[in-house]
Amino acid sequence: MIITKKALSRRTALKALGVALPLPFLDAMVPALTALEQSAAQPRLRFGAVYTPNGVIPAQWFPTGVGRDFQFSPSLMPLERFRNDLTIISGLDSVPPPPPGETQYNNHADASTRFLTDVTPSRSLRAGVSIDQLAAKVLSKDTVLPSLELALESVDSGSSCDFGRSCVYTGTIAWAGPTQPLPMEHDPSAAFVRLFGDGAGVDNATRRARVQQKGSILDSLLAEVASLRQSVAADDRTKISGYLESIRDVEQRIQKALAFNAEMPSFTRPAGVPEAFADHAKLMFDLQLLAFQGDVTRVGTFMIGREFSGRTYPEIGVPDAHHPISHHQRDPLRMEKCAKINRYHAELFAYYVQRLKETPDGDGTLLDHVAILYGAGMSEGNGHVPENLPLVLVGGANGRLAGGRHIKYPKGTPLANFHLALLDTLGIAVDKHGNSTGRVSLD
Repeated sequence: MIITKKALSRRTALKALGVALPLPFLDAMVPALTALEQSAAQPRLRFGAVYTPNGVIPAQWFPTGVGRDFQFSPSLMPLERFRNDLTIISGLDSVPPPPPGETQYNNHADASTRFLTDVTPSRSLRAGVSIDQLAAKVLSKDTVLPSLELALESVDSGSSCDFGRSCVYTGTIAWAGPTQPLPMEHDPSAAFVRLFGDGAGVDNATRRARVQQKGSILDSLLAEVASLRQSVAADDRTKISGYLESIRDVEQRIQKALAFNAEMPSFTRPAGVPEAFADHAKLMFDLQLLAFQGDVTRVGTFMIGREFSGRTYPEIGVPDAHHPISHHQRDPLRMEKCAKINRYHAELFAYYVQRLKETPDGDGTLLDHVAILYGAGMSEGNGHVPENLPLVLVGGANGRLAGGRHIKYPKGTPLANFHLALLDTLGIAVDKHGNSTGRVSLD
């Protein structure tokens, strides 16, 4: 690494024609090694949460054995190759009390809302601040976006879902305040423009049109890219090339989706969403990765599916709607189909983890510098069971998390206690969250 007295600013971005393209962390951003500058060179810490809907089949999901002596379950087998990069969590309950004057239902709206807020939602559209937003106030205080909320399904927020609750509850896991649910973006073209384009005051239809007309945003940055390459060392040129190739790849996949959807009735499929579910998932995961890599934000939430989701999965031999078969009533065939869906979701998440693991970041990889919580807001979907939630904690969090373990907490431990410990790991001091009663140990 070449060290000079004058370093590139971490906020350096390539700009042209309404495009602001942040750069990944480069060696040229590391200044001369004074004490203050060494501190500035520490890797950025990121936090993410990836949510799966409608619960799991616990017998197929949880591993056997605890500590480092555990065996991966069938549902989590796609993550086995990341054994040393993850910790499987069991024993945590999400049963905060209901709002005053209301009844505890433990339904789908409760599951997704309590996943990060540790607060049971009210009928009057009220919950609590989610831990991702607490993290965003600290980790993303100097980024372009405080956080990024992505999903693979859209939700009509004006209709009713599950025990008369608003669909807002089942369509997001991110809350900026007790009455501020954050919408999840499911259209990759709109998400891309939000990350890298101007887009201020522009509706989604206009944004998509701009993407179609403009072609690659990189074409407008050729002069700036060439100038930057001349000013940095060979290793940095390699990092820049890889980053720009990733952006162009995402652009090309969005263009293919736009071309496909141009021939579809607008009311049946939102423009820009790929035809295949797996392609959509991978594209959205790559957008989240680019947001982390370019330091557009350091906090992201991602819903593989909304609670109450009726998505079918014929590509894996499950033509049944997900939510109805999650109420399997112990029918072996239905349970097996649900387990297939759980494993399929883990396969898609494994794609994201692999991409993080192979993406350079400073002196390590993005996976070394992130903590991602993966799992569901209920255990068994058949009874909306909120105890013993299925969770996996992935990433090194700048050396603060050790993988290769299954931690089983005592029965009745609040999920909120785990959230406090996780926030501590991220360097965020919070005395209490939701129904927390203390802190668990992550060691």
